[in-house]
Amino acid sequence: MPVPKVLGIETEYGVAGGPDGDPITASALIVNAYAQQGRTRLTWDFTHESPGNDARGGAYPFALAPAIETELANTVLTNGARLYVDHAHPEYSSPEVRTPLDALLYDLAGEEVMRRALVAVNETLPPELHIRLYKNNSDGKGNSYGTHENYLVDRSVPFDDLVRGLLPHFISRQIIVGAGKVGAETETARGYGTTFQVSARAEFFEEVVGLETTLKRPIINTRDEPHADATRFRRLHVINGDASMSQTATWLKVGVTSLLLAYIETCGISVLPPPPDRPVSAFRAFARDLSLTVGVDAAGSSWTALAYQERLHDILARFAAEHDTSDVGPDDQVQSILTSWRSIMDGLHQDRDRLADRVDWIAKLRLVEGYRERHQLAFGDARLKLIDLQYHDIRKEKSLAARAGLRTLVALDEIAAAVHEPPHDTRAFFRGSCVSKFPNELVNANWDSLVFDTGRGPLQRLEMPHPLRGTEALVGAALAKAQTAADLLVALTD
Repeated sequence: MPVPKVLGIETEYGVAGGPDGDPITASALIVNAYAQQGRTRLTWDFTHESPGNDARGGAYPFALAPAIETELANTVLTNGARLYVDHAHPEYSSPEVRTPLDALLYDLAGEEVMRRALVAVNETLPPELHIRLYKNNSDGKGNSYGTHENYLVDRSVPFDDLVRGLLPHFISRQIIVGAGKVGAETETARGYGTTFQVSARAEFFEEVVGLETTLKRPIINTRDEPHADATRFRRLHVINGDASMSQTATWLKVGVTSLLLAYIETCGISVLPPPPDRPVSAFRAFARDLSLTVGVDAAGSSWTALAYQERLHDILARFAAEHDTSDVGPDDQVQSILTSWRSIMDGLHQDRDRLADRVDWIAKLRLVEGYRERHQLAFGDARLKLIDLQYHDIRKEKSLAARAGLRTLVALDEIAAAVHEPPHDTRAFFRGSCVSKFPNELVNANWDSLVFDTGRGPLQRLEMPHPLRGTEALVGAALAKAQTAADLLVALTD
């Protein structure tokens, strides 16, 4: 049986401007501006961080796990999220959620957090030093940064089965959820004369499987850091996706992957389509293929990206009809995911322009081609890359995505509430509520523990090894009754 698909999305934002044009300084200003407005004074607890653990086991001396930069701005929000500086980017890591629609909601809450932080910090800077933030994945100069997805998975599923089962989807899903990109940034992609790509990130991937996230990026990341009971769970850390401006894309990105993981946990991998013989080459080839007709070799057959997605849809639709999929989400949400996914594939066959309200790369390409035709520009013109960048500007008055007619799935008042309020059905409820109610007694926090100073003896660490404990149903009454952190700890241990 599958385990509940507890989800989360981490997004590094592109940053420009600021004092001396230094992205690290600008990123720290963004994070601190939000924290200093009274949202939080906490610091992140690195005690349980282990980014060097590898799901394959054994020692990998040539694998470079990301360094933990404890000295940079790093805090916890009242909605249970983490806001920090990662290398040279401000990053928002959403709280743990239970459904794909909530994953979308809290990702959008992260965008709003960044907008509010941007306004706050720019009020302190002269106009010429104003900072700009972009929800994209590369800077146009050959540097890429990440949007990562996280999924709770049953530890008993062999990691090799996850690799085999997920590769066809991860390589081909870009035609549904790719962000699109003008031109190319790597030598290999430029060598093909690439003018526009379906995916913003595919050209930066060099390995099939590996531990790294910033060098020799792998399609399947092996970081084994579950932030939960490691004997029961693993956290699948997915680094190959694009940041989405389309709400539909974010929702489908996590929804389809969650359903596929539940299928693998329940049925295994025997009937799933075969991965390409050369996965990295296939990933890049599909990104360059605007016609969606390029096939790649896989176990003696040729597969297009669309053929992969259609086969996976058929398998998962049958799975949802025959099995309980409540571990992915409510039945109506699962059916909506399958219906929307199918609708996009039909549109790719018939009339892709009608998908510009749901598919980022199609919306962006339409904007770029319209501008290019009006001004008679070659595809290498720098102005087209500015159109690309402006698509991802998080300022609503500047964002081209905000003007592209993209469908909305979440109401503005829900997003505003999620900026401050944690989800109620995961341990993020307990974390966020404690940040809000006991800010002076909570010393620091991380995903699976909180450290309190009750003023009575040593600091007290409260472990939270299960992502589905600490919900409102389980601890809401104790939180409401407790006047102090000491009261809460007593109530939880009685």
